[in-house]
Amino acid sequence: MTLLDDIADVGRDARRGGWSRHLGDDGEATLREWFAEQAQRRGLQVETDANLNLWAWWGSPGPDAVVTGSHLDSVPGGGAYDGPLGVVSALAAVDALRERGVRPSRPLAVVVFAEEEGGRFGVPCLGSRLLTGALDPDRARGLRDPDGITLVEALGGHAARLGPDPERLARIGRFVELHVEQGRVLAPRGEALAVGSTIVAHGRWRLSFTGRADHAGTTRLDDRRDPMLAAAAAVLAARAAMVRHGDEARATVGRLHATPDGTNVVASRVDLWLDARGPLPQALVDDVVAAAREAADAEGVTLEVRSESSSGAVTLDPALADTLAAVTGAGRLATAAGHDAGVLAAQVPTGMLHVRNPTGVSHAPDEHAEDADAEAGVTALADVLEELCR
Repeated sequence: MTLLDDIADVGRDARRGGWSRHLGDDGEATLREWFAEQAQRRGLQVETDANLNLWAWWGSPGPDAVVTGSHLDSVPGGGAYDGPLGVVSALAAVDALRERGVRPSRPLAVVVFAEEEGGRFGVPCLGSRLLTGALDPDRARGLRDPDGITLVEALGGHAARLGPDPERLARIGRFVELHVEQGRVLAPRGEALAVGSTIVAHGRWRLSFTGRADHAGTTRLDDRRDPMLAAAAAVLAARAAMVRHGDEARATVGRLHATPDGTNVVASRVDLWLDARGPLPQALVDDVVAAAREAADAEGVTLEVRSESSSGAVTLDPALADTLAAVTGAGRLATAAGHDAGVLAAQVPTGMLHVRNPTGVSHAPDEHAEDADAEAGVTALADVLEELCR
């Protein structure tokens, strides 16, 4: 918790509340420097890979490494625990192992993945997707932030290095990510920890409605081609789709941008982003798009739909999950939140530990974990790493 306190003022968002830490901004850069300094204090060898992921090695980098870590970036106005808890717990677990006199018999690394939330460039798990080849580097270079700045412009010459890194990936024998619980399952169970089992399918889609800009006061109803009406229909359709598809379905519009963004102007274009999760996320999207297209046609505006990211359902490595459960005594937990662990799971044995969140709130300032639960998470992670490093 002292380590979390060290970074508590980094990336504070006075407008939204909470924290906003995104790839390439001052807050994220400060956190990267902080991590490197903390790792070096512990005698770990720090390096940045071609995709801006940070690695801190205990021992020489090599095959069959045990890797743990998470991310330090956030959603806009996010909480203090999503991502950073996993990173500081990994550093604290290294301290605990040293206090126990443990000397790993295989390489051990703490990793910080870049742009896990996709808060600036729109694609979540950017660093791990590039590392594994799940994201085309040419597509990544063309990504733009809300101000129109491309990833190439943000990264400069480093952008030319982006891409799959099979040699580095081959070093990972097993990966374990500790994360604060997202949702409220553990508190009713009376459990401080859980072992991750599955991650549901999820994705992000961009819906762009194009009409005609005009004067809010002088434009008659029959003369309007207002994309905001079709966008509003899409927002309502997302809620209706959730109801229609059952308890496990999630369809959310949390971001919308109008152009030219004036109070007394009929918009010329509205972009909104749909987050869909569940057993059949594409079915949710299809329902929303059908309603949106009908509303767009009625208003005389056009609709373009683009998939920005998509991840299928993931079952985390069963054997590793069994090991984590045996070592920690924790039960299992499925999650609808995406993680770098889910991206890596396609190519390396991957597991997760979840630390109880008593509020159940995530991606918001009220996200929380009690000190005692965070300490239990560090102890459990250290026990797991000790077992895996035998």
